[in-house]
Amino acid sequence: MGVLGAVARHVDALIGPGVMLLYPLYASMRAIESPSTLDDQQWLTYWILYSLITLFELTFWKILQWVPLWAYVKLLTCLWLVLPIFNGAAYIYENVVRKYVKVGSYVSPSYSDGHRKVLQMMSLDARKSVEQYINRYGPDAFDRVVKAAEKEAKKH
Repeated sequence: MGVLGAVARHVDALIGPGVMLLYPLYASMRAIESPSTLDDQQWLTYWILYSLITLFELTFWKILQWVPLWAYVKLLTCLWLVLPIFNGAAYIYENVVRKYVKVGSYVSPSYSDGHRKVLQMMSLDARKSVEQYINRYGPDAFDRVVKAAEKEAKKH
């Protein structure tokens, strides 16, 4: 039980750097190279949350040294934030951060007031797609799409 006990007592020091730093670093580099912005959101949010956890630790280290399970709580939290099965960082962004932070609300004044209202209600990814559509096919084509969607919504 000596070796197993030692491993159990120091599992955070053995697994922690890989879970909290190495894998997120690798996944962040892959996210930069991928065309999707969803993985960018996951990993940017992870690094922000990891930085906040680190700042919390640095600020309250005198108190945390008396909390025997802190290292395990931090490890489990980072596992939840990192592991693709949970995508905890993206979950926190979608359900906490996005509610309180109005990021990306700027829409070019070159659009009509009606278009600007519609664009401001969209997520950043959807807005980019719609702006590309307007630039390619023109504002009249976008108006036709919006009117068709409104007509369809009234049916249901």
